[in-house]
Amino acid sequence: MDLEERIDTLRFVIHDRDPLFTTAFAEVFTADGLRTITTLPKTPRMNAICERVIGTLRREILDRPLILGERHLAMVLREYLIHYNRHRPHQSRQQRPPDIETQPIREAPEPIDLRRIRRKRVITGMISEYHHAA
Repeated sequence: MDLEERIDTLRFVIHDRDPLFTTAFAEVFTADGLRTITTLPKTPRMNAICERVIGTLRREILDRPLILGERHLAMVLREYLIHYNRHRPHQSRQQRPPDIETQPIREAPEPIDLRRIRRKRVITGMISEYHHAA
């Protein structure tokens, strides 16, 4: 274990249900005051999905600003969650956001007047959203 004094900043150890992780493994972390959490049974892709979400968060928001504390992190993540669900395009949804009800329904394509497009800065100005002006 190379954690040394960093072990004091950790609260959880998350691992799958591989037989490699015995009770002796969990007791080592419990002795240091960590809570051991095992993933749900019969969910072999859970780690891959979690790693993908964590990678997205790191690339899109956590690697850019200086996070000043837990409250600041919670605020940034809350803003990103709103952006992710209401505006960010998703390839698996034909470039539509998950919260499709918030998107206006356009009946026929009309010429775009660039003077009517407005930019809104979100997540402390790191990401810009573009909307048609009313």
